[in-house]
Amino acid sequence: MTTVNLTLKDPARLDVDTLVVGVARTPDGPVVVGEPLAKGPLKALMSTAPALGVTGAVDEVVRVPAPSGVKATVVALVGLGDHEAHGGADATSPGGERVRRAAGAAVRQLRGTASVGIALPAVDADAVGAVAEGALLGAYDFTRYRTGTETAVERLEVVTPRARDTAAKAAARRAAVVAGAVHGTRDLVNTAPLDLYPAAFADVARAAAKGTKIKVQVMDEKELAAGGYGGLVGVGQGSSRPPRLVRLDWAPSRARGSVALVGKGITFDSGGLSIKPAKGMETMKSDMAGAAAVLHTVLAAAELELPVRVTGWLCLAENMPSGTAQRPSDVITQRGGTTVEVLNTDAEGRLVLADGLVAACEEDPDVVVDVATLTGAQVVALGTRVSAVMGTDDVRAAVVSAAERAGEQFWPMPLPTELRASLKSQVADLANIGDRMGGMLVAGLFLKEFVGTTPWAHLDIAGPSFNEGSAHGYTPPGGTGVAVRTLVTWLEGLTER
Repeated sequence: MTTVNLTLKDPARLDVDTLVVGVARTPDGPVVVGEPLAKGPLKALMSTAPALGVTGAVDEVVRVPAPSGVKATVVALVGLGDHEAHGGADATSPGGERVRRAAGAAVRQLRGTASVGIALPAVDADAVGAVAEGALLGAYDFTRYRTGTETAVERLEVVTPRARDTAAKAAARRAAVVAGAVHGTRDLVNTAPLDLYPAAFADVARAAAKGTKIKVQVMDEKELAAGGYGGLVGVGQGSSRPPRLVRLDWAPSRARGSVALVGKGITFDSGGLSIKPAKGMETMKSDMAGAAAVLHTVLAAAELELPVRVTGWLCLAENMPSGTAQRPSDVITQRGGTTVEVLNTDAEGRLVLADGLVAACEEDPDVVVDVATLTGAQVVALGTRVSAVMGTDDVRAAVVSAAERAGEQFWPMPLPTELRASLKSQVADLANIGDRMGGMLVAGLFLKEFVGTTPWAHLDIAGPSFNEGSAHGYTPPGGTGVAVRTLVTWLEGLTER
C-alpha cells in the first residue's frame, strides 16, 4: 500500500528514486514552479527543455536523469498548464485540481518506482491535501486478475513548508482516507461480474464494515418479496443469483442531521429481455458504480468520524434474460405501493432505485441523494467526464459546489415538468420509460415520484464512472471512483453549518 509523508527537506536532498517537479507554460517557454529548484540545480536543465520535449502541458510527464546537485536518480517534469500571473501558486486552482491532477499523472506514470518525492506548489493545507490526494489516486493498481505486473509507487514524500502544521497533517490524512475510498470503489467496479454478484457484493459490504461502528443489514430475495420491493425482485428474477438490499448506518452520537445515500447496484446489466447489443454489454460490470460509491462514502464518513448520520442503501441485482425474467408489459409494485408498467427491461436501474429511495425516505432523513449509472442520455448530453445532478434546487446546488471543491465535474440539470407526461401508463401509475429525447431528465422525473417532499438530489454518473479510453491525470482506465470525493466533501459541508 502506498504511504505518504510530509517533509520540510530541500527537494534536491530528498532520498528518493524520482523527484517530481512542476513545470508551467509561459510565452517564453516552460519554467519550473517553486524555489529553490528554479534557480538552483534545474536551471541548466530547463535551458534544454525544448530539446527534451518539455512544454509544461497538462498531463505531460518527462523523465530525465537528475542533474548534479539533486540526490534523486531521476527527475520527472510534470506539466501544470499555463503559468498565471501569481508566480505559479495559481496551480492550486479551484479544488486544487491542477496540482491534484499533476501529482496523479506523475505518480501513475512512475509505476514500478519504489519512492517518489513531490515538489509541487503546496503552500497551505488545502494544497497539501490536493497534492497528497492526487498522488495517492495516481498510485492506484488493480492486479486481481494479473500476474507479474509492475507495482505502484510504495512511498511518497510531499515537500511543503507546512509539513509540521496540524492542518496540513490533517489534510494529508484526509487525502489518504478519501483516496482509499476511491480505490475501493474502483476495485469493485473493475471486478468481474462472475465474482461480484448481489450476494457477493453484500458480503464485501459486511467485511468492509467489520471493526467499524457501521451497522449492516442485508435483505435477501425472500425478505424483499415480503417487504414489497417489487423493483428489486422484478429486475433480479431473471438471474440465478438473486437480488439483495444492503443498509449501512453510520450513526455517531450527537449527529448534526441525517443523510440517506442510495446507490444503483446492477452487478451486470445484459438489458434483460430487452437485450443490449454485444458491444453495449462489454462495460456493464460497471453498472454497480453508484452502489460502490455509496458503500465507500459511508466507510469514509465513519473513518473521518464525520458528525452526521449517514445511511447507505445498496440496491443490488443482476439483470439477465431467462425464462423467469421480467417481460416488457409486466406491471410491478414498488415499495410503497406505486405500480409501474415495465415497457423496457433495460430501464431497470430506476426500478431498483425507486425501492431504495422509498425505503430511505421512510426513515425521514433530512436529505436523500441517489447515485447511479442511470442513462446513456447522460453520456450524450455531457460526455464521459462530466456527471449530471438533478433534484431539489438547494440540494442540487450544494452537490455542485461540493464537486467544485473536490475537483470533480458535475453539472446541474433541470427536471422539466412537461416531460412528466411521457411517463404515463395506460394500465399502471407510471411507465418505466418516457420520451427518448431528454431521456436523462425523464429518468430523473421518474425517481422524483418516489421521494415525496424529502429534499433530494439525483447524480447520473453513467459516463464518468468507467474510463474506456486512455489514462489521464490521476484517472486510470476502467473504474474511476467518481462521486466519492464529491459526496465526502458535501457531507463535510453539512457538518460545518
